[in-house]
Amino acid sequence: MQRDLGSRDQRFIETVARVRARLLSIAGADDERYASIPVQGAGTFGIESVFASCTPPGGKWLIVSNGAYGERMVRMLDMLAVPYAVTRSPENRPPDATAVASALDADSRITHVAIVHCETTTGIMNDIEAVGRVAQQRDRRYFVDAMSSFGAIEIDLEACGIDYLVSSSNKCIEGVPGFSFVIARRAALASTRGWARSLSLDLQSSLEGFEKNGQFRFTPPTHAILAFDQALTELLDEGGVAARGARYRHNREVLHRGMTAMGFRGYLEESVQGPIISTYLLPADDAFEFDDFYDYLSSRDLVIYPGKLTQAPSFRIGTIGRITAENVERLLGAIEDYLVERGIDLQNHG
Repeated sequence: MQRDLGSRDQRFIETVARVRARLLSIAGADDERYASIPVQGAGTFGIESVFASCTPPGGKWLIVSNGAYGERMVRMLDMLAVPYAVTRSPENRPPDATAVASALDADSRITHVAIVHCETTTGIMNDIEAVGRVAQQRDRRYFVDAMSSFGAIEIDLEACGIDYLVSSSNKCIEGVPGFSFVIARRAALASTRGWARSLSLDLQSSLEGFEKNGQFRFTPPTHAILAFDQALTELLDEGGVAARGARYRHNREVLHRGMTAMGFRGYLEESVQGPIISTYLLPADDAFEFDDFYDYLSSRDLVIYPGKLTQAPSFRIGTIGRITAENVERLLGAIEDYLVERGIDLQNHG
């Protein structure tokens, strides 16, 4: 990030081309059938770019939601004045593909289906292949928000029938924030020309710009792109998606073993829990206050997340990023210190 390349510098243009090609390689996709399109802004910008660019006149989305990020998709469509339907599942249960099939069979106006892969409201992993099969069988376009899974969880674009996948620079690939990216099936994206509801989020025009001169249409986050190129090198050096996913799974195993040993209760059943982030219920002990707990850990340079559940007080702990099991053990030690110093015994009080 300390290199200062201009956005029109040939070295930067070459970096962008390399990043786009590497993303396709990580996705197991070839350049003839798929394209990777960086989008300036947070991951949410990439999500919204698909809705704003790929909805045909008279089109309608089916949003498959079981958490806050599925509901954020709904909010985007409201803002874009795009028609939609929603199938909702409880936050602790993956969506049922048969319910998706029923919704599609009941409404022929639905042209597209969207789902979140790892819904980080809880950390649950949704079955994107089963839902994708349903969409594919009914000739609907399929969009997967893989924000918190791409780079650590294997995703077979063809087997899942994915037309559009979005992730961002700062999650499992371990870059810094600044941009997201869309991996789009070329045939699907080519059909969208003229549909865009946004100038800056027009994916087809962005792709045409990259393929014309290798450049972003508007000012790119040059330093974040340079950092991402290095992060991709480090992902490959680590052993690729499989190796990174294995490290994250080990992190999560160490975390959960330690948390349950102290008496914390996880929100999800282990069968649907992913390795990205875990939700724990707030203890019933009156001496346990989340803000106090958060500040205690933060003072030791350990940062966790507030809960996002609508049904129960909770907090979340991530196990991705440039961390190892040793870092997780340090967190567990700090949590144990907190419980001792506050006189909280979760084994007796729950």
